[in-house]
Amino acid sequence: MAYLPRNLAAKAPIISKNIQFNFLRNFSLGTQLNEKKTIKSVGQNIVLVDGVRTPFLLSGTDYSNLMPHDLAKVALRGILQKTGVPKEMIDYVIYGTVIQEVKTSNIAREAALCAGYSDKTPAHTVTMACISSNVAMTTAVGLINSGVYELIVAGGVEFMSDIPIRHSRKMRSLLLKANKAKSIQQKLGLLASIRPDFFVPELPAVAEFSSGETMGHSADRLAAAFGASRKEQDEFALRSHTLAQQAQDKGYFTDLLPIQVPGSDKEIIKDNGIRVSTPEQLAKLKPAFIKPHGTITAANASFLTDGASACLITTEAKAKALGLKPKAYLRNFLYVSQDPIDQLLLGPAYGTPQVLEKAGLTMQDVDVFEFHEAFAGQILANFKAMDSEWFAQRYMNRKTKVGTPPLNKFNNWGGSLSIGHPFAATGVRLAMHTANRLVREDGQFGLIAACAAGGQGVAMILERHPDATPN
Repeated sequence: MAYLPRNLAAKAPIISKNIQFNFLRNFSLGTQLNEKKTIKSVGQNIVLVDGVRTPFLLSGTDYSNLMPHDLAKVALRGILQKTGVPKEMIDYVIYGTVIQEVKTSNIAREAALCAGYSDKTPAHTVTMACISSNVAMTTAVGLINSGVYELIVAGGVEFMSDIPIRHSRKMRSLLLKANKAKSIQQKLGLLASIRPDFFVPELPAVAEFSSGETMGHSADRLAAAFGASRKEQDEFALRSHTLAQQAQDKGYFTDLLPIQVPGSDKEIIKDNGIRVSTPEQLAKLKPAFIKPHGTITAANASFLTDGASACLITTEAKAKALGLKPKAYLRNFLYVSQDPIDQLLLGPAYGTPQVLEKAGLTMQDVDVFEFHEAFAGQILANFKAMDSEWFAQRYMNRKTKVGTPPLNKFNNWGGSLSIGHPFAATGVRLAMHTANRLVREDGQFGLIAACAAGGQGVAMILERHPDATPN
């Protein structure tokens, strides 16, 4: 019990622990689209025309000598090439990033200029941790619905191969004073004040400012609270990699853009983190965060990733006028937040029922589920929370449980555990997998959900557009 969140530990035994998973069985292609259901939507018919992304690569590999805007410009150029929309027609660019490169603080603007967009096209950068490109997309929906713009490019980039490392605060203060010093004596006096601890750098960490705890520690405690075993987590991670490998081999990742890294003859055409292992190999790995009893390992957690994404959002009327064939309608969305200490990663559990109710849908109406996989334990904890009457009544102010997504509809092309997770780029990847799966699996509605740092989360409803075709 030492690792259970304080609010959940006392009640943890009540939570359902017996959800059975058979991760490697053959999956059906989803339900057939028979009777079309109407949906509650807000504003105009906003459409996701199409989206692209660079291959997602483990940090420190083939992208390591680039900068974030180098990846972002590939995605921003790619969406114009894929849709055929002239760059002069783009009204606005919204781009997400989490670990900010200080030289390109408004990376939306810098990357757009590098990609050849008109210098008359405004651009701004957003950040909301792992759901930053979701924020970019939904901000675009708001701007279009307000009547300000018609054609917006949204996306995000993350570059973990080269992150800013700061001097200590003592050293920063000294350097600022030295910059203002007017005489040699003043500068020598400052130099004499330097102590060894001034040289200790401040390294960035994937940790919560409010708690000081790394996300991995939080995920470990959450998995323990909901009884998600190490075996279950390893099985889910193996499922993610297996399905991603199958989708990659079948050519389903049609949002991918080949990229030629400057200074290299190598063309990068696929994600490099997909690695199908065995249960025996996974079981040998040691806990990564809470040692020696934790259940989160390097294999059942998403890895640090470099990558960028972009998508085109407009009204259905504008798309038709331009001869575009949209992938999906962006029907509904909302953001949730909860306790960042004990419920840091439960955004999908909270967001899913709320967005369904907002849309007038039920879990049974959803044909495609795409959840962000930060950790296998995080996904399983969300499933168990959604399947718990006690949790629904105690924490969600609901009379009955939400219920879990059917596994034959869930992340059928793998997820962040296998494909990778460049923080601010993942939202567009989720949207494109949802839209493309709706076509291939003959579905109508897709639900996206993701957790994020700060105890926040997003849930979105997409509806397949009648003109959508696989590509």
